[in-house]
Amino acid sequence: MQNELFHASKEPNRLTSWQPSDWPVANGWGDAVAEFLSSEAGQGLRKAIQSRIDAGAVIYPPTPFKALELTPLQQVRVVILGQDPYHGAGQAQGLAFSVASTCKVPPSLRNIFKEIGRETGDVTILGMKNGSLVPWAEQGVLLLNTCLTVEDGLPASHAKLGWVGLTDALISLVAQGNKNVVFMLWGAHAQAKQALLQTPVSLANQHLLLCANHPSPLSAMRPPKPFIGCGHFRAANVFLLKQGLQPINW
Repeated sequence: MQNELFHASKEPNRLTSWQPSDWPVANGWGDAVAEFLSSEAGQGLRKAIQSRIDAGAVIYPPTPFKALELTPLQQVRVVILGQDPYHGAGQAQGLAFSVASTCKVPPSLRNIFKEIGRETGDVTILGMKNGSLVPWAEQGVLLLNTCLTVEDGLPASHAKLGWVGLTDALISLVAQGNKNVVFMLWGAHAQAKQALLQTPVSLANQHLLLCANHPSPLSAMRPPKPFIGCGHFRAANVFLLKQGLQPINW
């Protein structure tokens, strides 16, 4: 892949530069990423982030394309959309809702595990699970934040820098190029992406859209569609099995 890609930092927990380098993504994503990075919007994003780095900002995660690295386009069976990375030191991995296995499980992710336990009947799941969702990504779950970087202690600080141009393109790429994908849309931010999933091509690909409140403790139990009790993980696997696909080991 050509054009400007993130340079892997020697510091494991932050992004320290944006430089031309060969930073791989899995099969299927390269053209879309390269096209965005060479565009006017991509160049504007590069300048904005480099400017913040030069000003001394601490930016996470060190590998913003991690979701694209771990999950090839052709293998995407489920898409879970987040907003932006965790903004605490050592938390963000480049995967929506996921944290390093050594980190305390954040409240939203704890509710995700709680719902999986409710659906599966495994009352021990909260004690067994760490916060890394890498095993999900390796099974074809695209854990995509709609904004791929954030500054330390400042949630949504990069939300308007231009990432949405790329992530919307990636969502559309999945919806129009793959068949029978489960899209889990939690909260108003994720549900706003439904327009990308309702084009004629996307509708013909027979995707399953599952909507609920965000798993944050502030909304997980509230109407109109509480996250706790949503049944999304079971519904996803039932759908995949009906398509002759392997279920996800949540």
